[in-house]
Amino acid sequence: MTHMNMIVTEDLNRKMKRFPKVKWDAIAREAIEKEIEKLDIMDKLLAKSKLTERGAEALGHKIKHAMSERFKYAPGR
Repeated sequence: MTHMNMIVTEDLNRKMKRFPKVKWDAIAREAIEKEIEKLDIMDKLLAKSKLTERGAEALGHKIKHAMSERFKYAPGR
């Protein structure tokens, strides 16, 4: 197994120390594994996609604009 060092904020370190029996390395390892699984799925989906980066950005702008318009006049605003 390979070793990895992590830097955490002082605040997070204090919070983690409140729970000394928790195996933080196992939690970090599981979180990394889950993130890699999601990225692998995304890679598989994108490999079949014909959408370019420029097209994705344009689509994102259209969606943001549509959502903005949709909620601009929403009740309670």
